[in-house]
Amino acid sequence: MTELSSEARAIIEGRHSDPFHYLGRHRENGRQVVRTYLPDASEVLVVDEHGGKITLDRIHDAGLFLGDLPNGTERYRLRARYGADTVEFEDPYRFPPILSDFDMYLLGEGTHQRLYDTLGAHPMTMDGVDGIGFVVLAPNARTVAVVGDFNFWDRRRHPMRVRGAGYWELFVPGARTGSHYKFAITDRNGSLLPLKSDPMAFAAEVRPNTASIVFDETTLPHPTSAADTINARSAPISIYEVHLGSWRRGNDNQWLSYRDLADTLPRYVRELGFTHIELMPVNEHPFDGSWGYQPTGLFAPTSRFGSPVDFAHLVDACHREGLGVLLDWVPGHFPDDPHGLGHFDGTALYEHANPLQGRHLDWGTLIYNYGRTEVVNFLVSNALFWLDRYGVDGLRVDAVASMLYLDYSRPEGGWIPNKHGGRENLEAIEFLRRFNREVFGKFPHATTAAEESTAWPQVSRPIEFGGLGFGYKWNMGWMHDTLNYISKDPIYRKHHHGQILFGLHYAFSENFILPLSHDEVVHGKRSILGRMPGDDWQRFANLRAYYAFMFGHPGKKLMFMGAEFGQEREWNHDRSLDWYLLDQARHQGIQAVIRDLNALYRSVPALHELDCDPAGFEWIIANDADRSVFAWMRKGEDGHARCLVIANFTPSVHRDFRVRVPFPGKWREVLNTDSAHYGGSNVGNSGMVETLSGVIPELSLTLPPLAVIFLVPEFS
Repeated sequence: MTELSSEARAIIEGRHSDPFHYLGRHRENGRQVVRTYLPDASEVLVVDEHGGKITLDRIHDAGLFLGDLPNGTERYRLRARYGADTVEFEDPYRFPPILSDFDMYLLGEGTHQRLYDTLGAHPMTMDGVDGIGFVVLAPNARTVAVVGDFNFWDRRRHPMRVRGAGYWELFVPGARTGSHYKFAITDRNGSLLPLKSDPMAFAAEVRPNTASIVFDETTLPHPTSAADTINARSAPISIYEVHLGSWRRGNDNQWLSYRDLADTLPRYVRELGFTHIELMPVNEHPFDGSWGYQPTGLFAPTSRFGSPVDFAHLVDACHREGLGVLLDWVPGHFPDDPHGLGHFDGTALYEHANPLQGRHLDWGTLIYNYGRTEVVNFLVSNALFWLDRYGVDGLRVDAVASMLYLDYSRPEGGWIPNKHGGRENLEAIEFLRRFNREVFGKFPHATTAAEESTAWPQVSRPIEFGGLGFGYKWNMGWMHDTLNYISKDPIYRKHHHGQILFGLHYAFSENFILPLSHDEVVHGKRSILGRMPGDDWQRFANLRAYYAFMFGHPGKKLMFMGAEFGQEREWNHDRSLDWYLLDQARHQGIQAVIRDLNALYRSVPALHELDCDPAGFEWIIANDADRSVFAWMRKGEDGHARCLVIANFTPSVHRDFRVRVPFPGKWREVLNTDSAHYGGSNVGNSGMVETLSGVIPELSLTLPPLAVIFLVPEFS
């Protein structure tokens, strides 16, 4: 055995940052030589492109081999003996780099908008050889190796080379689609980190296993497209929010697969008249109880329910039913599981190093460093990925308030001010603006929605006018105020009249979505039905009236699964919704009123065309606190498009109730939540009422108890 060089020892000890400099084919002292490091091999031959064979010298017992290669030989294979077995394979260290100079330029600039086509694991052919190209960012690592079922999970076998500003790459011949893999990283001090999953992985193992799985994302079948106008401000938008693991379950409480869900869920949502389906985060996540809001695989639909192709099939099934598909997207934080992004290369790569900036106190998670070019590029590329590869129609961004404020849920002295001494997270603001700019620039028919719970101005206003650029904002204030109001016994509602009125003071300051989301039916809050006061008849009447009030109110609509039929208990992610309740007429009535409200909302332009415009709303009666009655006119773009909405939030019937209207003649009662069809007492206006004689058109109406009625003018 010859004396080893320091470079050779670095290879054997797994601390060489550029194994290509030593391994593979090299020209030295007029000779062409081949070096290979094959732990546990007893003999290695080189087989050149003409079939010639050369036995390599073993220069170290650890498995280091060296030998001459005939001059002019560029292609060769290695043949190694392991005990009684002999295997022949390509030498990964004879292939050229994966990343081009242009890739390196864009990565350094932070403008590589399709990271998913470059980083991660990609099937490719190099020099006529099939394999997988692996690329990962780890700028502060001393070494990185790819390990997987193609190399016995042995970090010695496939060390990677570093390029540019810390991008490690290696083409592995023989690895293939379906291979399981991770990255073995040593930090700059030489300590080996826990094996890391690929941040760009397109598929992953089912929890509790955490390996990434090679998947060719370019082979995804592109779903049928939704209508171009499906997200427009003038369009009816009624969203059904779903947690895929608990909408329905199979035998023995097993999850339904993406394909099982595709057979039933889209049709159900369409038959109830919703326009969109919003999926709670489908990104890979380790803990079921996080509901997907603590993702470890932003590019991978969770394997709990099937493969990426299966998920694409579900999106396609939704589109074929005419539904838009929105995904919950979580760029605000991530969990600190050892296989994930936290301390990825031994340093705070994706998160802030200072816990006053980098850790969420409420959730025990890590916060992305929005001031880091590579992190922003990663997140923006991920947003574009779901719109591009899976054809989804929009992203609802979770927990935006926690991103905007440096002092979010932090005690005094427990946060770091911005450069101006303020509490605004300037880097997060710029990230959100870039995210929206990129999304709408490349997918103009898509949309974005912000779950933003504060009074931050212009969330859904254009960036050029100082806004954040979102398409819509969740109206959290409306949700809190109205749920508080409707939860009161009717006798006390006159003292809380302002909770209904207040929302209309700011209803058009943003493009609002009115959300009754999953957050309102967990953690002891009770279900929406569970909040309704009174006996059973009153509870169900209250619920029907509240839903009708929501559909008559300006703003797009969102409802969490189960609310549409009056789920009694709180939502439990570990079991199915209580579908057996639909055996009862009163729950059938709730479902029927939702179906009819959706149909009315979609068919009456006055109820949706100007949802986000003050020209679409006019108070008719706002000060009748004693009777807890509200009346307003919804207006469409056409001068005659009108819908009168009247809500009576007491159990009293009000007869000869006078309401002024803009047009004389007949007004048709198009929906009455007190109809016997829904389980009500059938008090109403016999389907039609005509204005009284007089200078000002006026209707004399009967207002049913705990009910909302809708009337539209009849024109000959």
